[in-house]
Amino acid sequence: MGLLTTTHGTEQDRPGSGTAVVADSAAYDMDSEQISRARDFVRGFLSDARARHGVDVPARSMDIAQLVVSELATNVCKYAPGPCLLDLEVDSGLLGITMWDSGAVLPSALGADPSRAGQHGLEIVLAVCQSFQVRREPVGKRVRVQISLLEGRDAGPAGPTPW
Repeated sequence: MGLLTTTHGTEQDRPGSGTAVVADSAAYDMDSEQISRARDFVRGFLSDARARHGVDVPARSMDIAQLVVSELATNVCKYAPGPCLLDLEVDSGLLGITMWDSGAVLPSALGADPSRAGQHGLEIVLAVCQSFQVRREPVGKRVRVQISLLEGRDAGPAGPTPW
């Protein structure tokens, strides 16, 4: 098991916007060993976006992106082990993270309970992301979040947003 494929990063002009989109993807046969590889992929993608494309990536955004991917990948391991696709995209000061897996059950955050041990991953994701969407697919589901790459942006809880 392990990393199945990685595409090479692309830079595409967004028609009519004057901004470039930087994107990359990786496919995993997700198990617990792959979580750190997914985090490494995010770190490498954002480092490359900074070095090659001049994208401003604050250290806080780098940390948040790795945390979010770690939480999403952990959920795949727990609830839908097997094939997983991770798509990353930087556009207009936002990092889009999309993760597809073969599990049919849609994630939902549990109510706040300080006495509960564990199962806080989705709460964390919702607290640090600007948007959160989940969509059923013919096979499995797709979770998409966005993280601000703008320094000092006040980020309230995302909650569900339209896709």
